[in-house]
Amino acid sequence: MAKLEVYSQGAMSIRWPRVLTPTYLSQIMKLQKNPLKALQLFNEAKSRYPKYCHNGPVYATMISILGKSGRITEMKDVIEQMREDSCECKDTVFVLAIKTYAEAGMIDEAMSLYSNIPQFNCINWTESFNTLLKILVNKNRLEAAHRLFSESSYGWQVSSRIKSLNLLMNALCQKNRSDLALQIFQEMDYQGCYPNRDSYAILMKGLCQDKRLHEATHLLYSMFWRISQKGSSEDIVIYRILLDALCDNGQIEEATEILGKILRKGLKAPKRHHRLDLTRCNGGTDIERTKRLIHEALFRGTIPNLASYSAISVDLYKDGKIVEGDKVITEMQDKGYRPTPSIFEAKVEALCKESNIDEAMKVIEEGMAEANCLPTPRVYNIVLKSLCNEGKSISALEYLNKISKQLGCRADKEAYGIVLEMLCRDRKYIEASQLLEQMSIKSYWPCAYTYNSLIKGLCSLGRQYEAVIWLEEMISQGKLPETLVWDSLVPLFCNSDQMNVPTETFHRLRAE
Repeated sequence: MAKLEVYSQGAMSIRWPRVLTPTYLSQIMKLQKNPLKALQLFNEAKSRYPKYCHNGPVYATMISILGKSGRITEMKDVIEQMREDSCECKDTVFVLAIKTYAEAGMIDEAMSLYSNIPQFNCINWTESFNTLLKILVNKNRLEAAHRLFSESSYGWQVSSRIKSLNLLMNALCQKNRSDLALQIFQEMDYQGCYPNRDSYAILMKGLCQDKRLHEATHLLYSMFWRISQKGSSEDIVIYRILLDALCDNGQIEEATEILGKILRKGLKAPKRHHRLDLTRCNGGTDIERTKRLIHEALFRGTIPNLASYSAISVDLYKDGKIVEGDKVITEMQDKGYRPTPSIFEAKVEALCKESNIDEAMKVIEEGMAEANCLPTPRVYNIVLKSLCNEGKSISALEYLNKISKQLGCRADKEAYGIVLEMLCRDRKYIEASQLLEQMSIKSYWPCAYTYNSLIKGLCSLGRQYEAVIWLEEMISQGKLPETLVWDSLVPLFCNSDQMNVPTETFHRLRAE
Protein backbone atom coordinates (compact mmCIF):
# COMPACT_ATOMS: atom_id res chain seq x y z
CA MET A 1 0.00 0.00 0.00
CA ALA A 2 1.30 3.43 -0.93
CA LYS A 3 2.49 5.59 1.93
CA LEU A 4 0.15 8.53 2.54
CA GLU A 5 0.99 11.96 3.85
CA VAL A 6 -1.69 13.73 5.89
CA TYR A 7 -2.15 17.39 5.12
CA SER A 8 -4.38 19.44 7.40
CA GLN A 9 -6.60 21.93 5.62
CA GLY A 10 -8.85 23.59 8.15
CA ALA A 11 -11.35 20.99 9.37
CA MET A 12 -10.59 18.64 6.48
CA SER A 13 -7.55 16.37 6.49
CA ILE A 14 -6.11 15.70 3.06
CA ARG A 15 -4.33 12.41 2.54
CA TRP A 16 -1.68 12.86 -0.11
CA PRO A 17 -0.47 9.59 -1.68
CA ARG A 18 3.09 8.81 -2.62
CA VAL A 19 2.11 8.89 -6.30
CA LEU A 20 -0.70 11.25 -7.23
CA THR A 21 -3.14 10.32 -9.98
CA PRO A 22 -5.67 12.66 -11.63
CA THR A 23 -8.52 10.44 -10.38
CA TYR A 24 -7.38 10.74 -6.77
CA LEU A 25 -6.99 14.50 -7.04
CA SER A 26 -10.50 14.83 -8.49
CA GLN A 27 -11.89 12.84 -5.56
CA ILE A 28 -10.30 14.96 -2.85
CA MET A 29 -11.29 18.17 -4.64
CA LYS A 30 -14.93 17.03 -4.71
CA LEU A 31 -14.83 16.46 -0.94
CA GLN A 32 -14.12 20.14 -0.23
CA LYS A 33 -17.04 22.32 0.79
CA ASN A 34 -15.11 25.47 -0.04
CA PRO A 35 -14.37 25.76 -3.78
CA LEU A 36 -11.34 27.96 -3.03
CA LYS A 37 -9.81 25.16 -0.95
CA ALA A 38 -10.42 22.78 -3.83
CA LEU A 39 -8.65 25.26 -6.09
CA GLN A 40 -5.77 25.47 -3.61
CA LEU A 41 -5.36 21.68 -3.78
CA PHE A 42 -5.58 21.81 -7.57
CA ASN A 43 -2.76 24.36 -7.75
CA GLU A 44 -0.69 22.74 -5.02
CA ALA A 45 -0.64 19.33 -6.73
CA LYS A 46 1.97 20.35 -9.30
CA SER A 47 4.35 21.78 -6.71
CA ARG A 48 4.07 18.66 -4.53
CA TYR A 49 4.46 16.28 -7.47
CA PRO A 50 6.79 17.76 -10.14
CA LYS A 51 6.12 14.88 -12.55
CA TYR A 52 2.35 15.13 -12.19
CA CYS A 53 0.25 16.75 -14.95
CA HIS A 54 -3.43 17.66 -14.87
CA ASN A 55 -5.56 15.90 -17.46
CA GLY A 56 -8.92 16.79 -19.01
CA PRO A 57 -11.14 15.16 -16.31
CA VAL A 58 -9.28 17.01 -13.51
CA TYR A 59 -9.74 20.32 -15.29
CA ALA A 60 -13.39 19.43 -15.85
CA THR A 61 -13.85 18.74 -12.12
CA MET A 62 -12.20 21.99 -11.09
CA ILE A 63 -14.13 24.07 -13.63
CA SER A 64 -17.37 22.39 -12.53
CA ILE A 65 -16.72 23.14 -8.85
CA LEU A 66 -15.88 26.79 -9.52
CA GLY A 67 -18.71 27.27 -12.00
CA LYS A 68 -21.41 25.82 -9.75
CA SER A 69 -20.24 28.02 -6.86
CA GLY A 70 -20.25 31.17 -8.99
CA ARG A 71 -16.46 31.69 -8.81
CA ILE A 72 -16.28 33.00 -12.36
CA THR A 73 -12.93 34.79 -12.15
CA GLU A 74 -11.21 31.70 -10.78
CA MET A 75 -13.01 29.50 -13.33
CA LYS A 76 -11.78 31.72 -16.14
CA ASP A 77 -8.19 31.43 -14.87
CA VAL A 78 -8.41 27.62 -14.79
CA ILE A 79 -9.81 27.56 -18.33
CA GLU A 80 -6.87 29.66 -19.48
CA GLN A 81 -4.48 27.30 -17.70
CA MET A 82 -6.12 24.36 -19.48
CA ARG A 83 -5.53 26.09 -22.81
CA GLU A 84 -1.87 26.64 -22.00
CA ASP A 85 -1.42 22.99 -20.92
CA SER A 86 -2.97 21.85 -24.19
CA CYS A 87 -4.30 18.69 -22.58
CA GLU A 88 -7.10 16.86 -24.35
CA CYS A 89 -10.50 17.99 -23.11
CA LYS A 90 -14.11 17.15 -23.86
CA ASP A 91 -16.90 19.35 -25.13
CA THR A 92 -18.75 19.06 -21.79
CA VAL A 93 -16.17 21.31 -20.10
CA PHE A 94 -17.12 24.22 -22.34
CA VAL A 95 -20.83 23.46 -22.04
CA LEU A 96 -20.62 23.94 -18.27
CA ALA A 97 -18.57 27.13 -18.55
CA ILE A 98 -20.91 28.60 -21.20
CA LYS A 99 -23.93 27.89 -18.98
CA THR A 100 -22.15 29.48 -16.00
CA TYR A 101 -21.45 32.65 -17.96
CA ALA A 102 -25.04 32.77 -19.21
CA GLU A 103 -26.52 32.37 -15.72
CA ALA A 104 -24.35 35.28 -14.59
CA GLY A 105 -25.62 37.41 -17.48
CA MET A 106 -22.22 37.31 -19.21
CA ILE A 107 -23.42 36.31 -22.67
CA ASP A 108 -20.50 38.03 -24.41
CA GLU A 109 -18.04 36.02 -22.30
CA ALA A 110 -19.86 32.84 -23.29
CA MET A 111 -19.59 33.78 -26.97
CA SER A 112 -15.93 34.68 -26.57
CA LEU A 113 -15.16 31.32 -24.96
CA TYR A 114 -16.90 29.47 -27.75
CA SER A 115 -15.00 31.39 -30.42
CA ASN A 116 -11.72 30.44 -28.69
CA ILE A 117 -12.43 26.69 -28.49
CA PRO A 118 -10.19 26.06 -31.56
CA GLN A 119 -7.26 27.13 -29.34
CA PHE A 120 -7.93 24.15 -27.05
CA ASN A 121 -7.21 20.48 -27.60
CA CYS A 122 -10.85 19.63 -28.28
CA ILE A 123 -11.82 17.88 -31.50
CA ASN A 124 -15.61 18.20 -31.35
CA TRP A 125 -17.74 20.95 -29.89
CA THR A 126 -21.24 20.08 -31.11
CA GLU A 127 -22.83 20.36 -27.65
CA SER A 128 -21.12 23.69 -26.94
CA PHE A 129 -22.47 24.99 -30.23
CA ASN A 130 -26.02 23.81 -29.48
CA THR A 131 -25.85 25.07 -25.89
CA LEU A 132 -24.76 28.57 -26.90
CA LEU A 133 -27.26 28.68 -29.75
CA LYS A 134 -30.09 27.75 -27.37
CA ILE A 135 -28.99 30.41 -24.88
CA LEU A 136 -28.89 33.11 -27.56
CA VAL A 137 -32.34 32.08 -28.79
CA ASN A 138 -33.79 32.10 -25.26
CA LYS A 139 -32.24 35.53 -24.63
CA ASN A 140 -33.90 36.80 -27.82
CA ARG A 141 -30.54 37.54 -29.46
CA LEU A 142 -31.62 36.09 -32.79
CA GLU A 143 -29.13 38.05 -34.88
CA ALA A 144 -26.25 36.67 -32.82
CA ALA A 145 -27.80 33.20 -33.04
CA HIS A 146 -28.05 33.46 -36.83
CA ARG A 147 -24.45 34.68 -37.06
CA LEU A 148 -23.27 31.83 -34.82
CA PHE A 149 -25.07 29.29 -36.96
CA SER A 150 -23.77 30.76 -40.21
CA GLU A 151 -20.17 30.78 -38.97
CA SER A 152 -20.04 27.49 -37.08
CA SER A 153 -22.50 24.97 -38.47
CA TYR A 154 -20.49 23.90 -41.53
CA GLY A 155 -17.22 22.83 -39.90
CA TRP A 156 -16.33 19.23 -39.15
CA GLN A 157 -16.18 20.08 -35.44
CA VAL A 158 -20.01 20.34 -35.32
CA SER A 159 -21.15 16.83 -36.17
CA SER A 160 -24.93 17.36 -36.40
CA ARG A 161 -26.92 20.42 -37.43
CA ILE A 162 -30.47 19.10 -37.13
CA LYS A 163 -30.72 19.95 -33.42
CA SER A 164 -29.59 23.53 -34.00
CA LEU A 165 -31.96 23.94 -36.97
CA ASN A 166 -34.83 22.72 -34.80
CA LEU A 167 -33.86 25.29 -32.16
CA LEU A 168 -33.99 28.09 -34.71
CA MET A 169 -37.31 26.92 -36.11
CA ASN A 170 -38.81 26.70 -32.64
CA ALA A 171 -37.64 30.24 -31.80
CA LEU A 172 -39.18 31.62 -34.98
CA CYS A 173 -42.44 29.76 -34.41
CA GLN A 174 -42.70 31.17 -30.90
CA LYS A 175 -42.47 34.63 -32.44
CA ASN A 176 -45.22 33.77 -34.94
CA ARG A 177 -42.77 33.66 -37.82
CA SER A 178 -43.55 30.17 -39.02
CA ASP A 179 -43.03 31.46 -42.58
CA LEU A 180 -39.31 31.88 -41.85
CA ALA A 181 -39.23 28.55 -40.01
CA LEU A 182 -40.72 26.93 -43.10
CA GLN A 183 -37.92 28.39 -45.20
CA ILE A 184 -35.33 26.83 -42.88
CA PHE A 185 -37.14 23.51 -43.10
CA GLN A 186 -37.22 23.63 -46.90
CA GLU A 187 -33.49 24.38 -47.01
CA MET A 188 -32.52 21.42 -44.82
CA ASP A 189 -31.70 19.32 -47.86
CA TYR A 190 -29.18 21.94 -48.94
CA GLN A 191 -27.71 21.84 -45.42
CA GLY A 192 -27.15 18.11 -45.75
CA CYS A 193 -29.71 17.48 -42.99
CA TYR A 194 -32.67 15.14 -42.78
CA PRO A 195 -35.68 16.46 -40.81
CA ASN A 196 -36.66 14.28 -37.87
CA ARG A 197 -39.92 13.92 -35.98
CA ASP A 198 -39.11 16.93 -33.80
CA SER A 199 -38.63 19.06 -36.94
CA TYR A 200 -42.11 18.21 -38.17
CA ALA A 201 -43.71 18.67 -34.75
CA ILE A 202 -42.16 22.11 -34.23
CA LEU A 203 -43.08 23.39 -37.67
CA MET A 204 -46.56 21.85 -37.69
CA LYS A 205 -47.40 23.53 -34.38
CA GLY A 206 -46.03 26.87 -35.59
CA LEU A 207 -47.91 26.81 -38.90
CA CYS A 208 -51.19 25.87 -37.21
CA GLN A 209 -50.81 28.59 -34.58
CA ASP A 210 -50.31 31.12 -37.40
CA LYS A 211 -53.38 29.72 -39.24
CA ARG A 212 -51.19 28.71 -42.17
CA LEU A 213 -53.24 25.54 -42.59
CA HIS A 214 -52.58 25.14 -46.32
CA GLU A 215 -48.81 24.93 -45.74
CA ALA A 216 -49.42 22.71 -42.70
CA THR A 217 -51.43 20.29 -44.85
CA HIS A 218 -48.63 20.02 -47.40
CA LEU A 219 -46.16 19.52 -44.56
CA LEU A 220 -48.23 16.58 -43.37
CA TYR A 221 -48.26 15.04 -46.84
CA SER A 222 -44.47 15.26 -46.97
CA MET A 223 -44.37 13.19 -43.77
CA PHE A 224 -46.00 10.28 -45.58
CA TRP A 225 -42.97 9.69 -47.78
CA ARG A 226 -40.22 10.97 -45.46
CA ILE A 227 -40.71 9.74 -41.90
CA SER A 228 -44.05 7.86 -41.88
CA GLN A 229 -43.39 5.26 -44.55
CA LYS A 230 -43.68 2.41 -42.04
CA GLY A 231 -46.79 3.79 -40.34
CA SER A 232 -45.24 4.89 -37.04
CA SER A 233 -47.90 5.36 -34.38
CA GLU A 234 -45.76 8.03 -32.67
CA ASP A 235 -46.62 10.36 -35.57
CA ILE A 236 -50.17 10.65 -34.21
CA VAL A 237 -49.00 13.54 -32.03
CA ILE A 238 -48.14 15.55 -35.15
CA TYR A 239 -51.25 14.50 -37.09
CA ARG A 240 -53.45 15.60 -34.21
CA ILE A 241 -52.04 19.14 -34.26
CA LEU A 242 -53.26 19.73 -37.83
CA LEU A 243 -56.60 17.93 -37.45
CA ASP A 244 -57.45 19.90 -34.29
CA ALA A 245 -56.49 23.17 -36.00
CA LEU A 246 -58.74 22.39 -38.98
CA CYS A 247 -61.66 21.59 -36.66
CA ASP A 248 -61.12 24.78 -34.65
CA ASN A 249 -61.16 26.69 -37.95
CA GLY A 250 -64.51 25.11 -38.90
CA GLN A 251 -62.99 22.96 -41.67
CA ILE A 252 -64.57 19.69 -40.56
CA GLU A 253 -64.84 18.19 -44.04
CA GLU A 254 -61.18 18.90 -44.74
CA ALA A 255 -60.24 17.36 -41.39
CA THR A 256 -62.17 14.14 -42.06
CA GLU A 257 -60.75 13.90 -45.59
CA ILE A 258 -57.18 14.31 -44.31
CA LEU A 259 -57.92 11.83 -41.51
CA GLY A 260 -58.76 9.23 -44.15
CA LYS A 261 -55.43 9.85 -45.90
CA ILE A 262 -53.59 9.62 -42.59
CA LEU A 263 -55.21 6.28 -41.80
CA ARG A 264 -54.41 4.90 -45.25
CA LYS A 265 -50.99 6.35 -45.97
CA GLY A 266 -49.60 7.54 -42.66
CA LEU A 267 -50.67 4.81 -40.25
CA LYS A 268 -51.32 2.00 -42.73
CA ALA A 269 -54.52 1.23 -40.78
CA PRO A 270 -56.87 -1.64 -41.78
CA LYS A 271 -59.74 -0.56 -44.06
CA ARG A 272 -62.35 -1.14 -41.36
CA HIS A 273 -60.94 1.86 -39.47
CA HIS A 274 -61.07 4.29 -42.40
CA ARG A 275 -64.66 5.50 -41.88
CA LEU A 276 -65.62 8.22 -39.38
CA ASP A 277 -69.23 8.57 -38.22
CA LEU A 278 -69.98 12.17 -37.22
CA THR A 279 -73.66 11.65 -36.53
CA ARG A 280 -72.93 11.44 -32.80
CA CYS A 281 -71.70 15.04 -32.80
CA ASN A 282 -74.42 16.75 -34.87
CA GLY A 283 -72.67 16.18 -38.17
CA GLY A 284 -69.54 17.91 -36.96
CA THR A 285 -71.09 21.04 -35.45
CA ASP A 286 -70.01 19.95 -31.95
CA ILE A 287 -66.34 20.80 -32.41
CA GLU A 288 -64.97 19.29 -29.19
CA ARG A 289 -66.92 16.06 -29.68
CA THR A 290 -65.69 15.88 -33.27
CA LYS A 291 -62.08 16.26 -32.16
CA ARG A 292 -62.51 13.48 -29.61
CA LEU A 293 -63.89 11.16 -32.31
CA ILE A 294 -60.96 12.02 -34.56
CA HIS A 295 -58.54 11.26 -31.73
CA GLU A 296 -60.23 7.89 -31.18
CA ALA A 297 -60.06 7.13 -34.90
CA LEU A 298 -56.36 7.95 -34.98
CA PHE A 299 -55.67 5.74 -32.02
CA ARG A 300 -57.70 2.83 -33.39
CA GLY A 301 -55.73 3.07 -36.62
CA THR A 302 -52.40 2.41 -34.93
CA ILE A 303 -50.65 -0.78 -33.99
CA PRO A 304 -50.62 -0.34 -30.22
CA ASN A 305 -47.24 -0.47 -28.50
CA LEU A 306 -45.62 1.16 -25.49
CA ALA A 307 -44.12 3.99 -27.55
CA SER A 308 -47.46 4.94 -29.14
CA TYR A 309 -49.36 4.80 -25.85
CA SER A 310 -46.71 6.95 -24.18
CA ALA A 311 -46.56 9.52 -26.99
CA ILE A 312 -50.34 9.90 -27.19
CA SER A 313 -51.05 10.06 -23.45
CA VAL A 314 -48.22 12.52 -22.74
CA ASP A 315 -49.41 14.73 -25.60
CA LEU A 316 -52.99 14.70 -24.31
CA TYR A 317 -51.90 15.60 -20.79
CA LYS A 318 -49.72 18.43 -22.11
CA ASP A 319 -52.84 19.84 -23.80
CA GLY A 320 -54.77 19.58 -20.52
CA LYS A 321 -56.99 16.75 -21.83
CA ILE A 322 -56.78 14.74 -18.62
CA VAL A 323 -59.90 12.61 -19.17
CA GLU A 324 -58.75 11.54 -22.64
CA GLY A 325 -55.28 10.82 -21.33
CA ASP A 326 -56.72 8.66 -18.57
CA LYS A 327 -58.62 6.62 -21.18
CA VAL A 328 -55.38 5.92 -23.01
CA ILE A 329 -53.71 4.78 -19.77
CA THR A 330 -56.64 2.50 -18.98
CA GLU A 331 -56.48 0.94 -22.43
CA MET A 332 -52.73 0.44 -22.34
CA GLN A 333 -53.01 -1.28 -18.96
CA ASP A 334 -55.79 -3.50 -20.30
CA LYS A 335 -53.43 -4.46 -23.14
CA GLY A 336 -50.76 -5.43 -20.62
CA TYR A 337 -48.53 -2.35 -20.94
CA ARG A 338 -47.22 -0.57 -17.86
CA PRO A 339 -47.37 3.26 -17.81
CA THR A 340 -43.93 4.88 -17.84
CA PRO A 341 -42.68 7.56 -15.39
CA SER A 342 -42.92 10.18 -18.17
CA ILE A 343 -46.67 9.51 -18.46
CA PHE A 344 -47.24 10.04 -14.74
CA GLU A 345 -45.05 13.15 -14.79
CA ALA A 346 -47.19 14.60 -17.59
CA LYS A 347 -50.42 13.78 -15.73
CA VAL A 348 -49.20 15.25 -12.44
CA GLU A 349 -48.09 18.40 -14.24
CA ALA A 350 -51.48 18.71 -15.96
CA LEU A 351 -53.31 18.36 -12.64
CA CYS A 352 -51.05 20.91 -10.97
CA LYS A 353 -51.70 23.41 -13.77
CA GLU A 354 -55.39 23.12 -12.88
CA SER A 355 -54.48 23.66 -9.19
CA ASN A 356 -55.66 20.13 -8.43
CA ILE A 357 -52.61 19.37 -6.33
CA ASP A 358 -54.37 16.93 -3.98
CA GLU A 359 -55.31 14.75 -6.95
CA ALA A 360 -51.73 15.03 -8.25
CA MET A 361 -50.45 13.70 -4.91
CA LYS A 362 -52.96 10.88 -5.12
CA VAL A 363 -51.64 9.93 -8.56
CA ILE A 364 -48.12 9.64 -7.11
CA GLU A 365 -49.11 7.78 -3.98
CA GLU A 366 -51.71 5.44 -5.45
CA GLY A 367 -51.58 5.49 -9.25
CA MET A 368 -47.84 4.99 -9.53
CA ALA A 369 -47.85 2.37 -6.78
CA GLU A 370 -50.59 0.37 -8.52
CA ALA A 371 -48.57 0.49 -11.76
CA ASN A 372 -45.39 -0.61 -9.92
CA CYS A 373 -43.77 2.62 -11.06
CA LEU A 374 -41.24 4.23 -8.72
CA PRO A 375 -41.78 8.00 -8.33
CA THR A 376 -39.02 10.09 -9.85
CA PRO A 377 -37.43 13.19 -8.31
CA ARG A 378 -38.97 15.24 -11.13
CA VAL A 379 -42.54 14.21 -10.29
CA TYR A 380 -42.01 15.25 -6.67
CA ASN A 381 -40.50 18.57 -7.75
CA ILE A 382 -43.54 19.32 -9.92
CA VAL A 383 -45.81 19.03 -6.88
CA LEU A 384 -43.46 20.98 -4.61
CA LYS A 385 -43.16 23.84 -7.12
CA SER A 386 -46.94 23.98 -7.47
CA LEU A 387 -47.45 24.14 -3.71
CA CYS A 388 -44.87 26.90 -3.43
CA ASN A 389 -46.34 28.84 -6.36
CA GLU A 390 -49.67 28.86 -4.53
CA GLY A 391 -48.00 30.23 -1.41
CA LYS A 392 -48.28 26.95 0.50
CA SER A 393 -44.71 26.71 1.68
CA ILE A 394 -45.58 24.94 4.95
CA SER A 395 -47.62 22.34 3.03
CA ALA A 396 -44.65 21.90 0.72
CA LEU A 397 -42.37 21.38 3.74
CA GLU A 398 -44.74 18.79 5.21
CA TYR A 399 -44.92 16.97 1.88
CA LEU A 400 -41.12 17.01 1.53
CA ASN A 401 -40.72 15.56 5.04
CA LYS A 402 -43.32 12.92 4.23
CA ILE A 403 -41.69 11.68 1.03
CA SER A 404 -38.23 11.79 2.59
CA LYS A 405 -39.32 9.21 5.19
CA GLN A 406 -40.83 6.80 2.66
CA LEU A 407 -38.84 3.81 1.51
CA GLY A 408 -37.61 4.11 -2.08
CA CYS A 409 -38.47 7.79 -2.46
CA ARG A 410 -35.79 10.07 -3.82
CA ALA A 411 -36.22 13.74 -2.97
CA ASP A 412 -33.17 15.37 -4.54
CA LYS A 413 -31.22 18.56 -3.89
CA GLU A 414 -33.56 20.54 -6.15
CA ALA A 415 -36.56 19.49 -4.06
CA TYR A 416 -34.97 20.75 -0.85
CA GLY A 417 -33.85 23.94 -2.60
CA ILE A 418 -37.38 24.67 -3.87
CA VAL A 419 -38.88 24.44 -0.39
CA LEU A 420 -36.04 26.28 1.37
CA GLU A 421 -36.21 29.21 -1.02
CA MET A 422 -39.99 29.50 -0.66
CA LEU A 423 -39.82 29.30 3.15
CA CYS A 424 -37.41 32.25 3.11
CA ARG A 425 -39.65 34.19 0.73
CA ASP A 426 -42.62 33.55 3.03
CA ARG A 427 -40.49 34.64 6.00
CA LYS A 428 -40.75 31.23 7.65
CA TYR A 429 -37.17 31.50 8.84
CA ILE A 430 -37.36 29.07 11.77
CA GLU A 431 -38.70 26.31 9.54
CA ALA A 432 -36.12 27.24 6.89
CA SER A 433 -33.30 26.92 9.42
CA GLN A 434 -34.55 23.50 10.51
CA LEU A 435 -34.75 22.37 6.88
CA LEU A 436 -31.22 23.58 6.22
CA GLU A 437 -30.04 21.38 9.08
CA GLN A 438 -31.51 18.38 7.26
CA MET A 439 -29.89 19.53 4.02
CA SER A 440 -26.47 19.88 5.67
CA ILE A 441 -26.57 16.19 6.64
CA LYS A 442 -27.03 15.35 2.96
CA SER A 443 -24.43 17.96 1.88
CA TYR A 444 -27.14 19.86 -0.01
CA TRP A 445 -25.88 23.43 0.23
CA PRO A 446 -27.95 26.44 -0.93
CA CYS A 447 -26.72 29.39 -2.94
CA ALA A 448 -25.36 32.60 -1.41
CA TYR A 449 -28.66 34.43 -2.01
CA THR A 450 -30.60 31.93 0.13
CA TYR A 451 -27.97 32.04 2.88
CA ASN A 452 -28.17 35.85 2.94
CA SER A 453 -31.95 35.79 3.11
CA LEU A 454 -32.03 33.22 5.92
CA ILE A 455 -29.36 34.93 8.05
CA LYS A 456 -31.07 38.32 7.80
CA GLY A 457 -34.41 36.70 8.59
CA LEU A 458 -33.10 34.94 11.68
CA CYS A 459 -31.59 38.21 12.91
CA SER A 460 -34.95 39.92 12.49
CA LEU A 461 -36.45 37.26 14.79
CA GLY A 462 -33.72 37.72 17.39
CA ARG A 463 -32.23 34.27 16.71
CA GLN A 464 -28.66 35.53 16.60
CA TYR A 465 -27.01 32.24 17.54
CA GLU A 466 -28.50 30.38 14.57
CA ALA A 467 -27.66 33.31 12.30
CA VAL A 468 -23.98 33.15 13.27
CA ILE A 469 -23.88 29.37 12.78
CA TRP A 470 -25.17 29.69 9.22
CA LEU A 471 -22.86 32.65 8.62
CA GLU A 472 -19.87 30.52 9.55
CA GLU A 473 -21.13 27.68 7.38
CA MET A 474 -21.66 30.04 4.48
CA ILE A 475 -18.15 31.45 4.71
CA SER A 476 -16.63 27.98 5.11
CA GLN A 477 -18.05 27.19 1.67
CA GLY A 478 -16.37 30.21 0.12
CA LYS A 479 -19.64 32.15 -0.22
CA LEU A 480 -19.43 35.85 0.63
CA PRO A 481 -22.19 37.49 2.71
CA GLU A 482 -23.63 40.68 1.29
CA THR A 483 -23.26 43.98 3.13
CA LEU A 484 -26.80 43.89 4.52
CA VAL A 485 -26.01 40.64 6.33
CA TRP A 486 -23.18 42.30 8.26
CA ASP A 487 -25.38 45.33 8.88
CA SER A 488 -28.02 43.09 10.46
CA LEU A 489 -25.49 41.27 12.64
CA VAL A 490 -23.35 44.12 14.02
CA PRO A 491 -26.06 45.89 16.09
CA LEU A 492 -27.11 42.59 17.61
CA PHE A 493 -23.55 41.74 18.62
CA CYS A 494 -23.12 45.16 20.17
CA ASN A 495 -26.49 45.65 21.89
CA SER A 496 -27.91 42.29 22.82
CA ASP A 497 -27.55 41.30 26.49
CA GLN A 498 -28.81 37.81 25.74
CA MET A 499 -26.14 36.87 23.23
CA ASN A 500 -22.53 36.25 24.10
CA VAL A 501 -20.60 35.92 20.87
CA PRO A 502 -17.48 33.80 21.49
CA THR A 503 -14.18 35.35 20.58
CA GLU A 504 -13.25 32.26 18.59
CA THR A 505 -16.20 32.88 16.29
CA PHE A 506 -14.74 36.17 15.17
CA HIS A 507 -11.32 34.59 14.82
CA ARG A 508 -12.76 31.92 12.52
CA LEU A 509 -14.57 34.50 10.43
CA ARG A 510 -11.45 36.66 10.14
CA ALA A 511 -9.35 33.62 9.26
CA GLU A 512 -11.61 32.89 6.32
